Amino acid sequence: MKAAPDTARPRWQRVLKRIASLILHQWLLIGMGVVCALAYCFPNVAKNGGIIRSEYSIMYGVIAIIFLISGLSIPRQKLISHALNWRLHLIVQVISFLFIPAVVLAIVHIILAADPGEKIDRAILAGYIFTACIPTTIASNVVMTRSAGGDDAAALVEVLLANILGPFVTAAWTISLIPKMAVFDPWRFGGGSLGSMYKEVFQQLGLSVLLPLFIGQLVRWSWPDRTALVLQKTKLPKLATFCLLLLIWATFSSCFATGALQTLSAQSIAFVILFNIILYITLTAVCFFCSRPPRIFSSRRWSKPIFKRMSPEETIAVCFCGPAKSTALGIPLLYAMWQPVDLFLKAKTSVPVLLYTTEQICVAHFFVQLFRWWHARIVEKEDLDDSTREDVEIAMAEDTRGDHAGRVHEHTTV
Repeated sequence: MKAAPDTARPRWQRVLKRIASLILHQWLLIGMGVVCALAYCFPNVAKNGGIIRSEYSIMYGVIAIIFLISGLSIPRQKLISHALNWRLHLIVQVISFLFIPAVVLAIVHIILAADPGEKIDRAILAGYIFTACIPTTIASNVVMTRSAGGDDAAALVEVLLANILGPFVTAAWTISLIPKMAVFDPWRFGGGSLGSMYKEVFQQLGLSVLLPLFIGQLVRWSWPDRTALVLQKTKLPKLATFCLLLLIWATFSSCFATGALQTLSAQSIAFVILFNIILYITLTAVCFFCSRPPRIFSSRRWSKPIFKRMSPEETIAVCFCGPAKSTALGIPLLYAMWQPVDLFLKAKTSVPVLLYTTEQICVAHFFVQLFRWWHARIVEKEDLDDSTREDVEIAMAEDTRGDHAGRVHEHTTV
């Protein structure tokens, strides 16, 4: 009997094969570690205003590539149908702009009451209130939703809606939620002019999101079959996942370049890292519950439209869009809102934004695997139910034919 190919190979080859398989399956997570190390060692390369001018090359160029791929991949009908999906808008935007700020504000007041010695830096708390009020992230939602087998058209529509609302909602909402305490006066009374910020934000939204999306859709409408064939052969959607690493690189480079992370206390850093993970996981669970509530909630006729379960694909989109927050909009907005405030204080305030948006991608990487498994299981169950239903219908049809043949036989005999 011949030995299996794997056991016939030398041990070192089998070990190398396993390592290569692990790298291929977890390449995004490993890539995050690599770009974070590069950002720490060489922060001036990809920081805002650095060697590669990441505020243009990455915040415009890389995001434009992601949305060009989305425009090429998504059918026009799906975009239009989701633009009219009021329940999808309600769940994502209410969670993003109302539920998350309410939860974070409650936690901030609990910390203020339990930490009179200010072991947790107050700039971190102000930064969390700001983070809670910014819209969902521009790029990673669409990429993660697509990777998990969700409806990337739904994610794309929510990203566009949130980032159009964000500049108008975030500034006023943040200032109104800042605690009325003397220690928070720099953030309550240090407001800057938002005019230039609005120009910058909508310029970025137009050039890096709307324009490439429109070009991609135009190409798809003109040559639908050729476009689908090219996407399938070139595996172009996978390039969007690689683009996330460049966004993380630029984000951490700016963070390390300011020295904001290095000057924070160990308690503040530990709190931020752990709180981000717990908050993101909790918010994802809330989004899942709102998208697919228990059937008991829709048992009444009046409650069916409100508590109707979304499709698995839409549910995945909601779970990636609802908890996420945007660095691309958040950082320019933060620096524009508090322009007169000391640069070092602004850098510390930006730490929750920077770390939350980075950690959300790390945690979302694991949720991609979980949702992919859940989606496959749901589809398999639906296919099984459909086949069972078909078998029952065939059996009923055969019984009906048998009864009819029996009656004909009896009639003929008589």
